[in-house]
Amino acid sequence: MMADSLSKPIRILLVDDNPNNLKVLSEMIQGYGWKALMATNGESAIEQTEYALPDLILLDVMMPGIDGFETCRRLKANPITQNIPVIFMTALSDSKDKVKGLEIGAVDYVTKPFQQEEVIARLKLQLKISHLTYTLEQRVQERTAELTQSLQQLQQTQLQLIQSEKMSTLGQLVAGIGHEINNPIGFIEGNFSYITEYTNNLLHLVNLQQQKLPHPEPEIEELLNQMDFEYLAEDIPKLLASIGQGIERLKGISLSLRTFARSDISSKMEFQIHEGINSTLMLLKHRLQNKKDRPTIEVITQYGNLPPISCYPGQLNQVFMNIIANAIDALDDLNQNHSYQKIAACPNTITITTSVNYQQETVTICIQDNGIGMLPEVQTRIFEQSFTTKPVGKGTGLGLAISYQIIVDKHNGKIDCLSIPGEGTKFIITLPI
Repeated sequence: MMADSLSKPIRILLVDDNPNNLKVLSEMIQGYGWKALMATNGESAIEQTEYALPDLILLDVMMPGIDGFETCRRLKANPITQNIPVIFMTALSDSKDKVKGLEIGAVDYVTKPFQQEEVIARLKLQLKISHLTYTLEQRVQERTAELTQSLQQLQQTQLQLIQSEKMSTLGQLVAGIGHEINNPIGFIEGNFSYITEYTNNLLHLVNLQQQKLPHPEPEIEELLNQMDFEYLAEDIPKLLASIGQGIERLKGISLSLRTFARSDISSKMEFQIHEGINSTLMLLKHRLQNKKDRPTIEVITQYGNLPPISCYPGQLNQVFMNIIANAIDALDDLNQNHSYQKIAACPNTITITTSVNYQQETVTICIQDNGIGMLPEVQTRIFEQSFTTKPVGKGTGLGLAISYQIIVDKHNGKIDCLSIPGEGTKFIITLPI
């Protein structure tokens, strides 16, 4: 329950087994005019929450006794404490912990080491959400519609924070890998041309010597026989051609990594949609390839003559990644009940079709699979935040919610889903040029 700002200060319960962390956080919070309550373990935190009813709980994940996850579960199971917002504290690299915390019922997280501005901003956001919720309960008759809209906007802001952080981290990582492997690829490619030239010259020299000196010394004759020069002369060009193909493949992967990672958060830019789709398919190629229990998933691309569109390329690539990865999951779920031979007889396919409507100044991207499809009650909820049909640990329920926000809110577009159980699913994305 939100504290009344006129009667008493905001009370925040800090739960951490590290005294130094408690000291830093309490000084930060008290400096902002809030009151800090402290607990060093989960049992004590639950006890304090029940009698003190703080406005918000900042909860460490790793603690002796019951950890932060179990503490949060018990708080959410208690009607007295279940509505108090919980923000987890976790290390920056613990992405699984962040997702797990949100699934359990936490509203947000802050990362260690602490950044004061980030901590205060996230606390203020959640306190504001709590205040709006409390106010909504008090003024249902006169302000329900207005406060519901505000709450939805704040939830979208929270989703956007997660999406922005995810894209920033992923974008930096993928772009860094792309640039990192680009340098040795360039070095190999540059030297490869010289190796090819030198090898061809040497082979030409030996051939010329054999023509001009058809009866070499016995020692040379023996060496040529030992190395099987005729086979070597025939095989070396094939090896060089194979190496050349490998270099081109590496260049394609490097380009796909850099194309996919374009985050361009600050402003829109002209972008060719097909580049984004192709880079996404390149990064997912390992999931599409032949496996011991199923043949290769065939990707069919039917591209129209699309003009470049003004957009945020990195964010659109994230949408393509979410939808195509979900299609692969759906096909793999279907394959669990079928033999390799049966799948080969009716191949798994993902069909990507693009078109342009110059009259409406829009482009359309359709991504369709022939997987298990969805029931109507599932189809109506797929864009809801945190809704997922996947087992715990396999999905967060954020992928399609983020995709919806990117298409609708960021690009003023539309995203629709058509699905028939047992036949497959189609996502239709429409974007303004």
